[in-house]
Amino acid sequence: MNAYIRSVGAFIPEKRVTNDDLSKVMDTSDEWIKSHTGIENRHVAEIGVTTADLATKAAKVALERAGLTAEDLDMIILTTATPDYIGFPATACIVQDKLGATNAGAFDMVAGCTGFIYAIDNAKNMIIAGTAKNVLVVGSEVLTQVSNMQDRDTAVLFGDGSGAVIISESLDDESYMEHAILKSDGSGAEVLMRKSGGIKYPFVDGETTFNDTALYMEGQAVYKFAVKVNTELIKELIERSNLTINDISWIIPHQANMRILQAAAKRLKIPIEKFYFNLMEYANTSSASIPIAMNEAYEKGKIKKGDKILLTGFGAGLTYGGTIINW
Repeated sequence: MNAYIRSVGAFIPEKRVTNDDLSKVMDTSDEWIKSHTGIENRHVAEIGVTTADLATKAAKVALERAGLTAEDLDMIILTTATPDYIGFPATACIVQDKLGATNAGAFDMVAGCTGFIYAIDNAKNMIIAGTAKNVLVVGSEVLTQVSNMQDRDTAVLFGDGSGAVIISESLDDESYMEHAILKSDGSGAEVLMRKSGGIKYPFVDGETTFNDTALYMEGQAVYKFAVKVNTELIKELIERSNLTINDISWIIPHQANMRILQAAAKRLKIPIEKFYFNLMEYANTSSASIPIAMNEAYEKGKIKKGDKILLTGFGAGLTYGGTIINW
């Protein structure tokens, strides 16, 4: 028995913020942002719209394309860095209720921007073990509401959105998911984090500010880590599967920074055209970035049955991972 990605869906907030828009509220420019990141726009959820709201809309698209109802779901796995609540309840449970998925268990997975990779491998293993027949995996983020607008090095990087897939038992030998590579390096835990509000750095009344709870990143440390692990993951995934780069239709990486992906491609001597990018329009949507990119590629007809799609991610934790999907 194996599992496959049965359908994909996404939801992007309508509000679009350009680099020029950001330059009016902080010391930056369109040229600086594009030259350093490749990002031109990002989409922003309205105040009051939650991670669960975005996730539910993406999930409904994936369910419709799969020809399933919410009652057909056995499990919902939601991965996010911006949960509706701190710690509990799980945002996945809110999505379960909004969908009316009365037969589904639900839990959140915390693995930073690698969360989608971790989640789909867990879903696949549930299918193979026979504990579930249909699993919804959603990556959903409202990162603009936890960005420090006084820090131009991070505030310009992030956007909001959600992407979802339905994973079911594979019925043929063409469509299936290979084993993932899932790794971590906790020595870098504090180079990418939201510091205050947890047990280690608790909220202190009268002292803790919004910026203490906002997203924090040491850019250079994350850049070096990302280039290194992306290079390792792509090489290991291809070699382990006894493939060549010519066998891969698309590499769909976490959409973080064009420079990171260009550096990895150069080290591996892989044409940059082999990578699917959409960060120019959506910026970094963390755990939602890979399924959003997959959905766009699917809707544009760039993915067809039998294609081999290589996915890679890296993020807070530090975590990293990748897998190959036979579409």
